[in-house]
Amino acid sequence: MDSEIANATLKALRRVLRATEGGTRKLAAATGLTPSQLLVLRDIDSGRDVTPGFVAQRLQFGHATITAIVDRLVALKLVTRSRSEQDKRRILLNVTEAGQQCLMDAPDMLQEIFAVRFAALPMWEQAMILAGTERLAYILGAADMDAAPLLDVGLIDRA
Repeated sequence: MDSEIANATLKALRRVLRATEGGTRKLAAATGLTPSQLLVLRDIDSGRDVTPGFVAQRLQFGHATITAIVDRLVALKLVTRSRSEQDKRRILLNVTEAGQQCLMDAPDMLQEIFAVRFAALPMWEQAMILAGTERLAYILGAADMDAAPLLDVGLIDRA
């Protein structure tokens, strides 16, 4: 009986991983971006006077990770960097017209779908899912791994 439950759990985990991989492939086909890159692009587009530090803080990414992702977005001509007129030490990020088009072409990301459906669950069920996934991370030896709050597979920047 216990092995049946373990096998069913592993099967469900494989379905989650496949859904994540499928979402990543769909996004890459539509935009050429990874979920992390699209998330950063959307965050840059969300306001004025956006700095790399602001994006890192909001998305809970490390500064080095944001720098690498922004470097890639700049190379793709989706984002520009400029110095602030008020404080030349501050670097400001802006989405280009090509970046705007990329945002319009992007399909719904898996984490957005997850967020909407998860929020619709009762609090007790949300807590149960969190407890189960935290325990699963522990069982798999991944409890202490650093992870951004997004559904992605592979490297953050596949350039």
